[in-house]
Amino acid sequence: MSFNTDVKEELARVEPTCSHCERALLAALIRIEGTLFISGQGRYRLEVVTDAPSVARLAWRLLHETYDLRTELTTRRSVLHKTPNYLIDVPVQDGLAAALRDMGVLGDTGLQLGVAPSLVAKQCCAAAYLRGAFLGSGFVSDPRGDFHFEITVESREMADDLVKIMQEKGIRARIMKRRSSFVVYIKSGEAILEFLAFAGAHQSALVLENARVVKSVRNDVNRQTNAEMANQKKAVSASIDQIYAMRAVLESYGPDKLPPALQEIIRLRVAYPDATLKELGERADPPLSKSAVYHRIRRIEQMARELR
Repeated sequence: MSFNTDVKEELARVEPTCSHCERALLAALIRIEGTLFISGQGRYRLEVVTDAPSVARLAWRLLHETYDLRTELTTRRSVLHKTPNYLIDVPVQDGLAAALRDMGVLGDTGLQLGVAPSLVAKQCCAAAYLRGAFLGSGFVSDPRGDFHFEITVESREMADDLVKIMQEKGIRARIMKRRSSFVVYIKSGEAILEFLAFAGAHQSALVLENARVVKSVRNDVNRQTNAEMANQKKAVSASIDQIYAMRAVLESYGPDKLPPALQEIIRLRVAYPDATLKELGERADPPLSKSAVYHRIRRIEQMARELR
């Protein structure tokens, strides 16, 4: 299974903390995955569609247990994607309108677009609402690749309220418009981790954190390797330039006319072209400091520039 599927499977199994958590979760599911049909004054029919069997089971159970509503569950197969999806039909019946009002879907002025504050007044209920929103239309990428998290909703009000709930819990999310929908998204691995932990997907959060650690170590190793390769390339280039300068000086002055100190440095550099200045100093007799080697090589390079 994909990481996204694993997260939804785990979230669907989270036990409620209080008696109102399941109402908040179901409300989010219906707001995102539900379609409301009106057939007359106070006569409503509801359809909830999902492609996740765990979400279908959860929605079906909550509709029965929380509001004692009559439902019909149908399994269908998508012609386009060749995968099954699940339709939960809640026909016209007594109690449906009251349930929709209790979940904040309906208000005194009709259909409500945002999140009813009473649903998320407690922290556990806010977590349940976010859990339901993700189960409805959430997606999180495999943490071994680029970090990406999103929840797609139909109204700007809903998107704003979800972002507000997250921000109150220290989770930074943003909104973008995608065709006729609004997407609440997170790009930070740390913020995604915080969302999963807050929503109750602790095992998935651990998987993501392990992936973050592996990525961090790999990036550190790559940076260190690149830095070492760059330094090595720079050192080789400098060594070549030094040898060319030494050759020019030897051809012009002759080895016997150079001071013994410069003769020794030329001999060491030619014998050990890949050695660092510190290593050249250690091979001198008597040993020289890195600074002393550097100044002698600078003297030879200055002589070569004067010759040019």
